[in-house]
Amino acid sequence: MGSGRLYAAVAAGSFRRYATYRAATLAGVFTNTVFGVILVYTYLALWDEKPHLGGYDQAQAVTYVWLGQCLYATLAIQGGGAEKDLMERIRTGEIAVDLYRPADLQLWWLAGDVGRALFQMLGRGVVPFAFGAIFFPMALPTSVTPWAAFVVTLLLATVVSFALRYLAALSVFWLMDGMGVSQALMITGVFFSGMVLPLNAFPGGFGDIVRVLPWAAQIQMPADVLMGETDPLGAFAFQAAWAVALLAAGRLLQSAATRRVVVQGG
Repeated sequence: MGSGRLYAAVAAGSFRRYATYRAATLAGVFTNTVFGVILVYTYLALWDEKPHLGGYDQAQAVTYVWLGQCLYATLAIQGGGAEKDLMERIRTGEIAVDLYRPADLQLWWLAGDVGRALFQMLGRGVVPFAFGAIFFPMALPTSVTPWAAFVVTLLLATVVSFALRYLAALSVFWLMDGMGVSQALMITGVFFSGMVLPLNAFPGGFGDIVRVLPWAAQIQMPADVLMGETDPLGAFAFQAAWAVALLAAGRLLQSAATRRVVVQGG
């Protein structure tokens, strides 16, 4: 099997795996929809007090909310993607089996995470977003070009998200437990991705900093591209730069880690 077909098969297998959890998917759709409604009314009250906060009008703020609910599970904003399984395999020593596979370790897990992300987008993300579009005023483009650019940003956001979580997972080679790392992923993911509040609304120098961190590539960039608030080529460059840098860092850390595979207790 060629390498391309191999990783496509890994992605397809991951898609099918997550598709079996129908009850969890339905619960996730319900949860994201309810939280979306709560956040929408919170944002509307905030934007009544602070019109054009972060450069958004109310329709754009509402769009941002529903996009965040759509991408919450897709990009594993609070963790729970491929890194969860990888951490466990490192902890138990089963990672040794992965290292014997005739496949690249990083690409293997990236392919699996892409399959997971695709299912979460279709199974859990589309319904809350469609609900928002039906029942609330949203600032959605009417031409094909912005939507095509948006799809590209989603692909790049998926890679950046994986690369961040892959780095975190590899730390378990030294820490021997992923609990603390998972908690850190959850906190940084929610705050720095703009899940709670658009990064454009963060003031002063702090806002300047959070907007250039890799988490900004996950929600803020796709949202701004979809709503025409930023140049798509600039957004692509920003996301691609972070994707390359983080994947390269993952390669270096992986190389150091796999030279000393340690099983807990051994």
